[in-house]
Amino acid sequence: MIVITNPLFIEDEIQVLHSLFDGGLSLLHIRKPDFSEAEMAEFIHQIDLDFRDRIVLHNHHELAEDFGIYRFHFSEKERKNNSDIPARFPEPCRYKSTSTHSIEDFNLLENDFDYAFLSPVFKSISKENYNPKLDLFEALKSRTNHKTKAIALGGIDAENIKKTLENGFDDVALLGTIWKNENPLKQFKLCQKIVHSYLQSQV
Repeated sequence: MIVITNPLFIEDEIQVLHSLFDGGLSLLHIRKPDFSEAEMAEFIHQIDLDFRDRIVLHNHHELAEDFGIYRFHFSEKERKNNSDIPARFPEPCRYKSTSTHSIEDFNLLENDFDYAFLSPVFKSISKENYNPKLDLFEALKSRTNHKTKAIALGGIDAENIKKTLENGFDDVALLGTIWKNENPLKQFKLCQKIVHSYLQSQV
């Protein structure tokens, strides 16, 4: 299960992130689009060294080597506008992810990315008036790319995680359901429990 940082400043965010890591968070996507390079470096510096291998950088990839980070995310715009992506990834990139908004784009990623967000699945919790333009559950029936993991993003919460996994997604990414909650750790643990329960039922 993936958590994406709130793009805005959050009080005590680092402490919350440490609690999520301690609670079993496997991957944290740091998405702070308005951060300068210096602000991003300061933010990462506050995260415990033990958790650096679970960090995915959305921007300022040039900081990765100094902080021992080797997971990079590329936006849809970066992927489509930069001919060097994914042909040449910056060092020390080992794991690559990207964002997609249609099954057609997702299917074209085969062999290039380890996983990709496919969104929005449901009405966004964090963005106003950001709703699905198509039924992604129905769209997944046309999936031909099974090498890239499909990660559901957009409106994912404890009420719909099981349905999301049942309809073909490999995993989920949480944003609004974590950062709009008064107790992010409690909400994370609830979602985690649902995912684990579902996976156990498939064994």
